[in-house]
Amino acid sequence: MTADPSPSRPKLTRASNVSLALKQSILDGALEPGARVNLDALRKEYGVSLSPMREAISRLVADWLVVFEDQRGYRIAPISQENLAEVTRLRADLSALALSHAIAGADLNWESNVMADLHRLTRAEPADASTARNRLQAALVDGCGMAMLQETCARLGDLHRRYARILDDHPPPAENEELADVANAAVARDAELAPALLRRHIERIGARLSRQMAT
Repeated sequence: MTADPSPSRPKLTRASNVSLALKQSILDGALEPGARVNLDALRKEYGVSLSPMREAISRLVADWLVVFEDQRGYRIAPISQENLAEVTRLRADLSALALSHAIAGADLNWESNVMADLHRLTRAEPADASTARNRLQAALVDGCGMAMLQETCARLGDLHRRYARILDDHPPPAENEELADVANAAVARDAELAPALLRRHIERIGARLSRQMAT
């Protein structure tokens, strides 16, 4: 009997589905920063029991999208200048570190993935540019050899994008060009320039978002 060459992916649990849906609502700003999380209301809205809802919320706490306070319960993570500055610094530092390790262990598969996503970015319509940037940034740090570091970079990227959506941020065209410079330096195996460019790129995003928060 021949094995199925393309086995189906395992089905997501109810907690996973609810967690993904809630995460998207938080990232999009549909669930307002600082709002109280009503577990009973949410479980009814999503048609699940309390157990998977609690598990979903626990995952979002780990993603820094929900916070828990004694005697107050769960809240959607608030936003602030201080938090934005912390997210920016951590994302800049850790993404640069991850890219350094990715370049050190780079192979042709990593390079081809980076170049493919760079090509998508250069040809992306304005409405699709954000998704293309996200893919390229993920491809750049892929292969760093540290799953925890890679996952942390992804979570910090989500937090930055949450600020951007809440603030109705519209990145300038130069942001695509900056990321393209990072990718080109990375595939050239420039282990000093590429991480430095990525750090500066992220810091500029943070500075722009900070200015928007202040207005």
